[in-house]
Amino acid sequence: MSGAGSAFDDAFAVAVRRLSGAGIPQPRLEARLLFEHAQRCRLEDDTGPDAVFGHFESLVSRRRRREPVAYLVGEREFWSLPFHVTPRTLVPRPESETVVEAALARIDDRDAALEILDLGTGCGCLLLALLHELGRAVGVGVDIDAGALAVARGNAERLGLGARADFLCGDWGAALDHAFDLVIANPPYVAQGKFHALAPEITAFEPATALLAGVDGLACYREIVPALPRLLRAGGLAVLEIGVRQAASVARLLEEAEMRPIAVARDLALHPRCIVAARSSP
Repeated sequence: MSGAGSAFDDAFAVAVRRLSGAGIPQPRLEARLLFEHAQRCRLEDDTGPDAVFGHFESLVSRRRRREPVAYLVGEREFWSLPFHVTPRTLVPRPESETVVEAALARIDDRDAALEILDLGTGCGCLLLALLHELGRAVGVGVDIDAGALAVARGNAERLGLGARADFLCGDWGAALDHAFDLVIANPPYVAQGKFHALAPEITAFEPATALLAGVDGLACYREIVPALPRLLRAGGLAVLEIGVRQAASVARLLEEAEMRPIAVARDLALHPRCIVAARSSP
C-alpha cells in the first residue's frame, strides 16, 4: 500500500470515529462526502495532499459541531438537480419535493406557457425544479432576504434557467400586481415552542427566520393565504407546503379566503406535506 493510500485510510478511519462519536447517523458516508469535497477543492486551487488532509480535518471538525453537510460542501441535490446553498438559505429537503410532485400532477399540459410564483423562494429549488420540468413556463421567486435571492439567481444561471426566472425582494406577494397560473410556497411553519426540539443542524445553523412562524406555526399562512385569490388567475392553483399537523388549519384559512382546498399530498414518510387549493369561481 502506498504512503498516500495509507495516510488516507488512517485519516478516513479517524474521521469516521470522530463523526460517530458526535452522534452523526451515517459517519462513513459523510466522511466520504467531506473527503471528496476536500479533493475537489484541491483540484480547483491546485494544492498538494497536505492541504487536502488539512481541509478534510477542518470539515470533519465543523461537522462534529453539527454544521450541515450541505453548508460544508456548498451544495444539496433536490429533484435530481444540484443546488448551491449557504447559511442564508434553508437546506432543501426531500419531503419538499412533494410540492413539485403535487403541482406537476395537476398540470395537464406540460408544454403550456405557464406563469409560476414562488413565495419565500430561498435557494430557488421549488421554482427551478418546476421550470426544469415545464419547458415553456416562466417564474418569479420572491424572498425578503437579499442574500437568499443572490443564491437563487446563481442557481438559476447554473441550471440554464436564468432566462425564465426572475427574483424579487419583497414581503410575500404584497408588492405584486400580476396574476399567475400557479403559486407555490414553502413558508416558515415551525411553532416557537417546538423549535428547540429540532435537530441541532437546524437550530444552530439554518436561518430561524425561514423556519419560525409564531406561537402556532401558522403566522405566515395568515399573510400568504388572503392574497392568493389576487395572485391567481381563474382556474389557478396554489400548492403550499405544510407541517405534519397543519392540514386542517391551513384548509380553514384557505376556505376563509374563498380558496377551495382540493387535495393534501403526503411525502414518502406518509406525512401530510402540502395542500393543493384552487381559486374559487367569482
